[in-house]
Amino acid sequence: MKLQGKVAMVTGGASGIGKATALLFASEGASVAIVDIDEELGEAVEREITNAGGKAIFIRCDVTNSNDCHNAVDRTVDEFGGIDILFNNAGIIRRASVVDTTEEEWDRVMAVNVKSVFLCSKYAIPVMAKAGGGVIVNTASGWGLVGGKNAASYCASKAAVVNLTKAMAIDHGPQGIRVNAVCPGDTATGMLRSEAQQLGAPTEKFFEEAADRPLGRIGSPEEIARAVLFLASDDSSFVTGTALVVDGGGLAG
Repeated sequence: MKLQGKVAMVTGGASGIGKATALLFASEGASVAIVDIDEELGEAVEREITNAGGKAIFIRCDVTNSNDCHNAVDRTVDEFGGIDILFNNAGIIRRASVVDTTEEEWDRVMAVNVKSVFLCSKYAIPVMAKAGGGVIVNTASGWGLVGGKNAASYCASKAAVVNLTKAMAIDHGPQGIRVNAVCPGDTATGMLRSEAQQLGAPTEKFFEEAADRPLGRIGSPEEIARAVLFLASDDSSFVTGTALVVDGGGLAG
């Protein structure tokens, strides 16, 4: 039970990597606040955890809204007494070049992928600092470290998350707060299926092409969740300011 007695707040926790991580955190002993805009799926994850004997609450939250993020932090603290782990995972993608991306699409991607990290961290860090420390894990991407085709806003947003992670690690390390990023490669989630639809590609063929990496397959949400668990637990107690690539070797060469 790597997280026994800990409290974790997971944004984008209703599906994909967020859901897999919320379930894993709960199985490792954490009380989990599932933060998402999708009430139906979020409440289903809450029930799955509580039916298994764990502790969880669902909090509806637009992670681009300051009041919503502040409320999510306050409700988590009210329910569980604090926040030890913040997993800033909420994200979206728009597959388009700069020319083909509208200003509204650009703003939306940057708001969900970057502003949300800023807002949730802004309100959670004082709680962690008052308690003597904590851990923040941000979901970046392999495309936050290298460029990708027809994904300008997404690449820009995830690169921002990588460097924001480093800046936060420097600022808040003295408060006992570790801050790291996980950089997944293509993972079998609704977002990956959305990419295929945006590009007008058959999903099966798109997934096959995404598997073109040394391990010869795409990842599962559970595999990314295990990497997040490592960064969130004391197993990584001397790790901060890093971007952990979990991509089946996609960036290896």
